[in-house]
Amino acid sequence: MTEVSMLIGGKDRLAPNGATFERLNPATGKLASRAPAATLADADAAVEAAAAAFPAWSALSPTERRMRLLKAADIMDARTSAFIETGVAETGAMANWYSFNVHLAANMLREAAAMTTQIDGSVVPTDMPGNLALAVRQPCGVVLGIAPWNAPVILGTRAVAMPLACGNTVVLKASEACPAVHRMIGSVLQEAGLGDGVINVVTNAPDDAPAIVERLIAHPAVRRVNFTGSTHVGRIIAMHAAKHLKPALLELGGKAPVLVLDDADLDAAIEAIAFGTFFNQGQICMSTERVIAHRAIANALVDKLADKARKLVAAEPTAPGAVLGAMVSVQAAQRATALVQDARDHGATIHTAGPTDGAIMQPTIVDDVRPEMRLYAEESFAPVVTVLRVDSDDEAIRVANDSEFGLSAAVFSRDIARAMQVAKRVESGICHINGPTVHDEAQMPFGGVKSSGYGRFGSKASIAEFTDLRWITIQTGPRHYPI
Repeated sequence: MTEVSMLIGGKDRLAPNGATFERLNPATGKLASRAPAATLADADAAVEAAAAAFPAWSALSPTERRMRLLKAADIMDARTSAFIETGVAETGAMANWYSFNVHLAANMLREAAAMTTQIDGSVVPTDMPGNLALAVRQPCGVVLGIAPWNAPVILGTRAVAMPLACGNTVVLKASEACPAVHRMIGSVLQEAGLGDGVINVVTNAPDDAPAIVERLIAHPAVRRVNFTGSTHVGRIIAMHAAKHLKPALLELGGKAPVLVLDDADLDAAIEAIAFGTFFNQGQICMSTERVIAHRAIANALVDKLADKARKLVAAEPTAPGAVLGAMVSVQAAQRATALVQDARDHGATIHTAGPTDGAIMQPTIVDDVRPEMRLYAEESFAPVVTVLRVDSDDEAIRVANDSEFGLSAAVFSRDIARAMQVAKRVESGICHINGPTVHDEAQMPFGGVKSSGYGRFGSKASIAEFTDLRWITIQTGPRHYPI
């Protein structure tokens, strides 16, 4: 069990009233971590610490910021085993998922470090004689990052890396489901020598989250908000940000489709679908939720996918033979099971579904899904994939776009030109040809459209999100005035 403290102004901090909350291991029910239940005063203190640290951090040379972020990346890599141990206990995911989390998160810090010298501007042509007009990007101030539990090292690091590289200071609001993991990110950055108050981490009890988040967004010193999580909560975040006229970057839910055309390499498609659907128990915003298959190859695809799924055993993460771990909670598994049952009640065919045991849910394929079933439209966020059969590329595109979500997608075809034409018409921020829907790299522009959010994380794409673009002029010669 891990005892957690908040990080505010470079100091460990408990809630002033001594309040705490506990996180239980979803697979075993044992206590995983205990963390402070922040008060509104703690939220204010975190923002004020970040605001106090902003002048010094933003004034550092880009090379100095780069060196400190690179040091943080190396420290993070060195802490891989600690991240794994803590993360497996808090969320029930497999060790290989946390190993990948740390690897990608450290690379996000390295990519952010590389961007410190890429925050450039431009000279803008002007009609004014003797005038030099500049477009200059500058740090905006304090950035609030709100990260989820499902890829906690990746998404917690992503919430802070580019804001820091751009010269901002940060408050990270930790997820209630993994406060220890998110606090470890703060520890890594603090140990790397960023400076007291440059990174702050606030933990809060689940029931207090709405009040804490509202208070953090409302603070005058907070200039940007970035949030990764559900579309439902994202809408609330967006409304609070809009109320205070603060830009927000939102990466929200998904219902990722894989379009399998009639000329696809089925073996390659099966491997990508199984990985995209079942890895981390389907609890990834990019997880494959829909297979849209041409009718000519659909039966063969379902048979092969079912054979693959039967080999992917879900169990307590440390159990012998476990390939998949637990879901984040018993409630999440129960909700997903109810979605599958609703589809069964409406005539769907269920493949490979074993019994759900607490937070352990086995890989499940739901065939012959139709619009009247909840699984047609609702995000399951579980090891569940639906199969929808179509007769043409146009129908596949129509079905793929018949969703409020638009984060990730994939198209499988041996004809790349054909696949490219299909990919262009799919409404998503990300689309992969002959690859899985689950794919992330630190340097890529990451984000969605429609109810999957707006704005882009990742390298150069996020510089615009975390800086202010200013117009500065220098009058170099005489100027005529009309009065």
